[in-house]
Amino acid sequence: QVQLVESGGGLVQPGGSLRLSCAASGSISRVNAMGWYRQAPGKQRELVARITSGGSTNYVDSVKGRFTISRDNAKNTVYLQMNSLKPEDTAVYYCYAMIEAYGLGPRGYWGQGTQVACSS
Repeated sequence: QVQLVESGGGLVQPGGSLRLSCAASGSISRVNAMGWYRQAPGKQRELVARITSGGSTNYVDSVKGRFTISRDNAKNTVYLQMNSLKPEDTAVYYCYAMIEAYGLGPRGYWGQGTQVACSS
């Protein structure tokens, strides 16, 4: 079995920073693209940032210049450094990864979600 475990959410004041982590574990043959999504109350889940196994990244326009996605391939871990947080960044953040498990083809896996709240 493969699982993704997230950490690092919390409450921060506007302008503050948080760092999210997501570690993949289990019978993993290969981890392809990884990313972070978020879902605010009453809104659809949206892609925040994505990183390929080769390190190419893309971001939703609203976080460009403030958020940075990175990964440690040796640890099968993806990070999201969030700076200059705004109240509109408040949401549950979900880690996502396209993983090839041993004996299985590639499929997508989700983390359990971590709450990020930005408020004064």
